[in-house]
Amino acid sequence: MARTAVPQFDLYGYDAEKRQQFPLLCGVDEAGRGPLAGDVYAAAVILSPEHLPEGLNDSKKLSEKKRELLFPQIQEQAIAYCIATASVAEIEAYNILGATMLAMQRAVAGLSVQPNHVLIDGNRMPELSVSAETVVKGDAHSATIAAASILAKVARDHYLLELDQQYPQYGFAQHKGYGTKAHCAAILQYGASPVHRKAFLRKLLQGHDTK
Repeated sequence: MARTAVPQFDLYGYDAEKRQQFPLLCGVDEAGRGPLAGDVYAAAVILSPEHLPEGLNDSKKLSEKKRELLFPQIQEQAIAYCIATASVAEIEAYNILGATMLAMQRAVAGLSVQPNHVLIDGNRMPELSVSAETVVKGDAHSATIAAASILAKVARDHYLLELDQQYPQYGFAQHKGYGTKAHCAAILQYGASPVHRKAFLRKLLQGHDTK
C-alpha cells in the first residue's frame, strides 16, 4: 500500500489522526541493531493525548542531553510503556533481524494496557496478536514511535555504560558498541568479550590471532 509522506514537524498531528480510529495507539522502535556488542533493545509506548511530552523527535536527531531529559518524562506521562531486549545469544541464534523482532514482541507483550493499534518503525513486522502496521522512518513521522525510539536508545545507552564497567578495555561508554576504529582495535588486541556478537566479528577477525 502506498504511504503518503508526513512532514517531520507534524509528528503529533500524525498520531492525532490515527487516534481518531485507534485511541490507544502504541509506537514501537528498536535500538542497537548495528553495534558489534550487546543486546538489542526495543520499546513500546502508549502516549496519553492529554499529557504529551514536548520536543519528541527521532532519537538520533536529539542530543544526548535532550534524550536524557525526555526519558523520564515519557515514562511518567505515558499510559503504558515497556522496554524489552533480546540477548547476544539470541542474536547469534536467530540473527539480528529475528532477535529485533523478538525484542519488539516482548515490548508489546509487556505493556500493562492492551493497545488498539501498533505502529512499528521500519518495514518489517513482528508477529503480534493486535492490529499493527509498519511505518518507514516512523520515528520522524509519529510522536509515539519517536517516544519509543528515545526509550529504547537511552535504555540501551545506560546498559552499555554498565558493560563499560565490566569490560573497560573496550571503551563501550564512548562508542556504545558500534564498530569504531578504537573499538575494532580493542577487539583485535584483547579478543572478543562474552558480550560481543561473534557473527558480527568474522570479517574483522579474519586473518588475526585473537584470544
